[in-house]
Amino acid sequence: MLRILARRVVQAVLVALIVASLCFLLMRLLPGDLAFRIAAGRYGYDLVDAASAASVRAELGLDRPVLLQFALWIADVFTFDLGNSMISGGRVAVEVSVQMTYTVLLATAAVLVAMLPGPGFGLLCGLRPGGLADRAGLALAAVLRAVPGFVVGLMLMVVFAARLGWLPAAGFAEPATLILPAVSLGLCLAAISARIARDATVACMASPAVAFAREKGLSLPQTVWQHVIRNAAVPVITHLGVQAVLLVEGVVVIETLFSWPGVGHALVHGVLGRDIPVVQGMALALGLLVVGLNTMVDMLVLAIDPRRRGA
Repeated sequence: MLRILARRVVQAVLVALIVASLCFLLMRLLPGDLAFRIAAGRYGYDLVDAASAASVRAELGLDRPVLLQFALWIADVFTFDLGNSMISGGRVAVEVSVQMTYTVLLATAAVLVAMLPGPGFGLLCGLRPGGLADRAGLALAAVLRAVPGFVVGLMLMVVFAARLGWLPAAGFAEPATLILPAVSLGLCLAAISARIARDATVACMASPAVAFAREKGLSLPQTVWQHVIRNAAVPVITHLGVQAVLLVEGVVVIETLFSWPGVGHALVHGVLGRDIPVVQGMALALGLLVVGLNTMVDMLVLAIDPRRRGA
């Protein structure tokens, strides 16, 4: 466990360095005058002029050499100073800490949506491969995997918010506002986890250990409970770690669609406003979120499968 934590700390440092470098580079490659766009975000496009843009350029140090700006930014990242927003003036670290809470809440709810029905249904399909439930599950999983998350979100919004009026469409004013974005984000993960659980169950049922358990006189429910579930859970949880990138990518799209006040929503607005510290801080937070999710997956797999503890 200590080796896993040490490896993930090193990975977090590398992620911070790579994400910080890429964000700095990509923001500079965007077309247009960066200082003019920031001044427009502050004062409005009708009031901005060359003088105000020059003032912003001098204030934010955008007239310095690019390499010096990059060195100062990297030094600030590793001293946990993410700077101030170029538009609002607020501390980026404070904004990240507040918005990351909402993002983690949404990601947790989406994982619960994926893990509650998905692996259970995959287990049932794997016990009778080729059956009606298995074929129906395969078709449903293929559809959910193929349809983009924002399309699912729009459909849910139209049906349950606009047509039926059962749930709020966007924002965060009450707990019910969490349902639609969490379901939109979790359905694709549920389809993937169901198929992984199905394949793992088929493999476990065909293993010598299960055959020996049946020869000892264990019933099918006893065999599934004692031998199949635990072994099938390992690839499901491991694959969930692989899908952490998909989860973070979906967070950016779904938060923007549902106006969810998280890191992804702030990242999109930061890109549109050319707010470099906000973009870099939010992207860094999302990258570290992926590392954190993978660390949790490693810990869960280690707890479920004792054979890996000596590896």
